[in-house]
Amino acid sequence: MIQIVTGDPRPIFRQIVDGVKMGIASGEIVAGSRLPSVRSLAMQLTVNPNTVAKAYNELTAEGILESQRGVGVFVCEQRQWLSSAERERRLDDALTRFVSAVVSLGFSHQEILRRLEDELAPLSSKEPTP
Repeated sequence: MIQIVTGDPRPIFRQIVDGVKMGIASGEIVAGSRLPSVRSLAMQLTVNPNTVAKAYNELTAEGILESQRGVGVFVCEQRQWLSSAERERRLDDALTRFVSAVVSLGFSHQEILRRLEDELAPLSSKEPTP
């Protein structure tokens, strides 16, 4: 479910966070699912357990995961915890970063849009209601 890419510029804990979020968005990980323990996931990914703990802590702070002491870490029910204005601000920030990163690569606008649509296609069945 989660893959670590050594050449990825993102820190490993961020790759784990993003992997869990993508798994949830794609429907591979559903609400109520129990995630592997910190030690278990660290062994699977061959990373330091502190790295997995940092990722799980961030996801818990964001309200995506819930830790039940002695039981495990579970995916929370999806809920809207950001205001509409904050969601819009974050979307604008993400789009600005995305455009800044790809504009210099020399692709046409049509190619960029096609590739973006290809990336979003698997998630369309899980699209949230406004």
